[in-house]
Amino acid sequence: MIEIRAELAGSILDIGGGGEAVIGRAYGERVLAIDISQEELDEAPDCCRKRRMDAADLQLPDKSFDNVTFFYSLMYMTEEEQRRALGEAARVLKRGGCICIWDTEIDSAYPEPFEIELDIRVKDTVIHTVYGVVKRGRQSFGTIQQFLQCAGMDIAAAEKKGAQFYMKCRKRR
Repeated sequence: MIEIRAELAGSILDIGGGGEAVIGRAYGERVLAIDISQEELDEAPDCCRKRRMDAADLQLPDKSFDNVTFFYSLMYMTEEEQRRALGEAARVLKRGGCICIWDTEIDSAYPEPFEIELDIRVKDTVIHTVYGVVKRGRQSFGTIQQFLQCAGMDIAAAEKKGAQFYMKCRKRR
C-alpha cells in the first residue's frame, strides 16, 4: 500500500500525470499534470489541470513550480529520457523546491513485460492499478539518484522497500 499524503506546499508539476491522476487527486487544482499521451490525459479524472507535453522537453519557464512529482512515470522512459526529464524538472523548479519520485527498479522488461501491481491510498480512496512496460535497459535507484545530483538536487529523503523506492530531493541552486 502506497499512501499519498498531501504534504507538499505550493504549485506542483506532475510528470506523467495522466491515467489514474494520483497526484492530481491528492492536491487538486494546485497540480498541472503533464503526459506525453493525450489518451492518458483524457482517461484521467478532472481533478487538476492537464496538458500534453514531453517531460524531456518542458515548454515551461525556469523556476515556475514549487514541486515536481514523478509517480511511476520514469519507468516508461529510456535512461536518456530519464536524465533529460530530471534535468528539465530541476530547471522549472524554484530554488529550495522539491522533486518527489515514487518508482521501482527494473532488471528486465524485454522481451517479457515488467508489471507492478499497486494499491494507492489517496485521501479516502484506494486505487488498485497495474503499471507495465516493455523496454530494453534497466532502471535503478542508484542511476536515478545520480541523475538528480547532476541536475543540482540534494537527496533529502530516500526509502527503498524491495524494488520499490521513494525519493524526495531539494534544489540547491
